[in-house]
Amino acid sequence: MDATTSSPTLGSTAAVSASESTFGALLRHGVVLLRRNIWLVAAIVAIAIAAAVVLTMLQTPRYTAMSTVEINEQAEDVLGAELETDRNANSSWDIDLFLNTQLEILRSRALAERVVRRLNLAANERFFTAMQAPDVAGSQQARFNTAVGLVEANFTASLPRDTRIAELSFTSTDPNISADVANAYAAEFIQSNLQRKFDSSAYARSFVAEQLEEARVQLEGSERELNAYARQAGLIRTRDPSNEDAEAAGSVTASSLMQLNESANNAQAARIEAEARWNSERAQPLFASQTVLASPTVQALMAKRADVQARLESARARYLPDHPSIRTLEAELATVEANLNSAANEARNSVRAQYQAAAAAEQRLRARVGTLQGATLAEQDRSVRYNTLAREADTNRSIYDGLLQRYRELNASSGITASNIAIVDEAQVPNSPSSPNMRRNVLVALLLGAALAAALVFLRDQIDDRLRVPEDVESKVGLPLLGVIPRSESGEPTEALADPKSVLAESYSALRTALLYSTREGLPKVLLVTSAQASEGKTTTSYAIARGFARVGKRVLLMDADLRRPSLHKLLGMDNSKGLSSVLVGEASLQESLNTSDRDGMHLLPSGPIPPSPAELLSGPRMAALLEQLEHAYDLVVIDSAPILGLADSTELAALADGVMVVIEADRGRGGQLKNALRRLRGSSSVILGAVLTKFDPGRAGNSYSYYGYDYYRYGDDGSRTT
Repeated sequence: MDATTSSPTLGSTAAVSASESTFGALLRHGVVLLRRNIWLVAAIVAIAIAAAVVLTMLQTPRYTAMSTVEINEQAEDVLGAELETDRNANSSWDIDLFLNTQLEILRSRALAERVVRRLNLAANERFFTAMQAPDVAGSQQARFNTAVGLVEANFTASLPRDTRIAELSFTSTDPNISADVANAYAAEFIQSNLQRKFDSSAYARSFVAEQLEEARVQLEGSERELNAYARQAGLIRTRDPSNEDAEAAGSVTASSLMQLNESANNAQAARIEAEARWNSERAQPLFASQTVLASPTVQALMAKRADVQARLESARARYLPDHPSIRTLEAELATVEANLNSAANEARNSVRAQYQAAAAAEQRLRARVGTLQGATLAEQDRSVRYNTLAREADTNRSIYDGLLQRYRELNASSGITASNIAIVDEAQVPNSPSSPNMRRNVLVALLLGAALAAALVFLRDQIDDRLRVPEDVESKVGLPLLGVIPRSESGEPTEALADPKSVLAESYSALRTALLYSTREGLPKVLLVTSAQASEGKTTTSYAIARGFARVGKRVLLMDADLRRPSLHKLLGMDNSKGLSSVLVGEASLQESLNTSDRDGMHLLPSGPIPPSPAELLSGPRMAALLEQLEHAYDLVVIDSAPILGLADSTELAALADGVMVVIEADRGRGGQLKNALRRLRGSSSVILGAVLTKFDPGRAGNSYSYYGYDYYRYGDDGSRTT
């Protein structure tokens, strides 16, 4: 995997680690605050619980009864879909909006008034006693208003999520009153819903009845005006009043014209057909015509002619031409021929007669149609006003019919109303009080007490700027923590340092390791040890650091530069007749002033006699030259200086040292003082390596001794280390 791919993973891991570290630090700080203020927290919580118990025992038991109702947005069909006027009224409503509206109706004052009237609570002294308002005086209206207010204040309506079941609850000191009021709310809710529907229907019926009467009057007036104009104009109309289309109405003249025109068209078609037949008949021979051949008379005569011809041929074959039989048959044949021609002509003449009759009929109908056309055109001029009046009358009739139908539906549905609300469970008389609830009140008091205690502890921690735990060094002062030195159990730090198995010795060993990596070059050559105020353990710390590095083979010089209240010679039992002040004023040489500690393997330079002006002595050129000389002679020079606040000694020496280490006494050092001291050090352009927290007592700080790891290494009775 390349660097580009791995970078996001490493970055996210670092971010998670940082967040976990911050959370862990906050958690440890919270635990420390809790253990430090455990008695305060316990007292506040105990007081809160005791107050809750007392208040609970002093409260009057109250009983809550609950009834449930189902709320649907639509009622059941009673009259059928064709007469159910409100069936789809709520189909497009938002269900949540509808249910919330019903809840507000349940909480309304109007419904509370209905409940008070239903149960006559204004005159019920038991009700006022149950509501802890026995001294109700005044008029009946005042008692009624008071009862309504009490009912509203102690009634609750709720709708559980994802249900249509509303829970109606009432609370009082009398269980029977609670149950009665809860049930009355459910019943009155249904009745008020039905009443609203009936009132709405009554208003609709009244409104529709008024509109219906107006429509009837308008319809009668328009019909009368239409008939009067028809009589005046001489128009006879055949119109259907139930038909909304005014164009469907027509006059007698127009109807006759349409009928005659249709007959004329039919006569014309018949004439054309007859004419075609006649033209076809006369264009062909007489006996080639299908009409002639189809005539029964012609067919009979042709058959008779064939018979006579047959007999004549037979007679001619038998007799001479002048024979009487032949003459008789010839005369009979001539008669048949004459009759056949006459019948054929008559058949053809019938076709011509049909054509002539059709032509005559067409002419008569065309003449009548022309007459009626003139009459119809004249009538149309008079029908313009009539048609306008007819349309107005038809419109009024349509409005009247619609209102009449709606009025009939409202009358049919007004007496049969279905409710969309139904009671699911009636309220039962409660057997046990709903309040006060001892367990709940104690739990609430516990939570409130814990919250109050946490707030007080947090406020106290914010106000108190003392450094109690190692985390305070970085959070309140802003210095890196180099080490934590616990309070000496034996009382004398030198005795504890002499024992390498002691926790104090182990802590200074850890500090020594931290100093090795405190700068880029490693251990500073000249280390100044100071503190904000006196008696914070800087002398002991200076000695422990010098002793520790001397024991690992380094050339170390421990210098007591506190020329105001020196204490290093007292700690180590040395002669202080000659020392640093003697060297700086030239009364003694450096070699004469040095003491060698055979036990610790390091050189000691005590303070010497206290000079009249230590600050001027330490800021002079001899001090800078002395330190430059000591840097070449030793691996480490540890300077124990005076406190920072109120004195200029440490700030002068800090400018000459390679590094400054600030000693802070746990539970004594304050953030404000330390910040002021650090500002003075930074003003001298000194290099501040970090801080050491001394005299730290984990138990007093609010945690176990092992919380910060000071008993990680323990020694058994045989001297072996155990973990």
